[in-house]
Amino acid sequence: MDVWRALSLDIGGGFSVLDLTGGLIICIVAIWFGASLAKKQARTFSEQQDTSIHTTTQGEDHLPGVNFFDYGDMRFLHLASPAVQGSMKISKPFEIHLDYQQRMMAWLLLTDLDRVADQHAMQLGLGAASLTKFCHKQLNMQTTAVELNPHVINTCRQWFHLPADDDKLHVMLADAADIARQSTWHGRIDALQVDLYDQEAACPVLDSEDFYRDCRALLSLEGCMAVNLFGQACNPAESLKKITATFGANAVWSFKPTTAGNTIVLAWRRPRLFDKTSLQSQAQAIEARWPLPATKWLKVLAPVA
Repeated sequence: MDVWRALSLDIGGGFSVLDLTGGLIICIVAIWFGASLAKKQARTFSEQQDTSIHTTTQGEDHLPGVNFFDYGDMRFLHLASPAVQGSMKISKPFEIHLDYQQRMMAWLLLTDLDRVADQHAMQLGLGAASLTKFCHKQLNMQTTAVELNPHVINTCRQWFHLPADDDKLHVMLADAADIARQSTWHGRIDALQVDLYDQEAACPVLDSEDFYRDCRALLSLEGCMAVNLFGQACNPAESLKKITATFGANAVWSFKPTTAGNTIVLAWRRPRLFDKTSLQSQAQAIEARWPLPATKWLKVLAPVA
């Protein structure tokens, strides 16, 4: 105690022993916190460096390479550009966390939920495989994914928990336009999810009336197409005109754009009634079975007619 008293006198007598003790404790905590934060930042940077993959396009396929990086609990997929092509929550790899991809599951609103496992889903464009994994793992559907870039498939298999093919999962290395034209697939798909973008993600790669006509031919009588319209060069209104010209206005519903700018359009093979009361009941049943915000969909979904 004499030492503290002498020290307080030496620095002018304006500080008590309690002040000095408290100040010393604060200094120690600040130093510890700064060191811990520096170590955490260094560890995060090191982990990102270790887990980031840069796959260089080889051969003569002229397709972009694939890279990804982790940020906290998120893993992001890129095609040799800053544009995000897909993402995954590392702690929940078989759930869908992006708003626009969740909305691409809204065909469930007009489906017999007890028969979902007997239906067939097809994704044109794999991305980070979120839709493919959800349909296969969560819904137990027959699932077919079509992807043009083999580097995307390999990266999803290695780093995004995409399972190997089995009796109910088939990932095809093919051109989506070619598959849509093949009569062997016509009338077989109950849920068609179209999300086709190149490395710049400026607009959909396929967005013509002919393409949407081929997509309609893929659908079963009760089938639905969900398409993602996005990008700085994309004109959702023009795309919607092409879709309604093909499917008919009474068979097309559209979501309001997400905060990120994605517009999801649903188009059924046959006209469907938008009955908000029955849809609300169906949405609640969806939420009781799967991690999807179905009741929120009805606040931002409406028929185009």
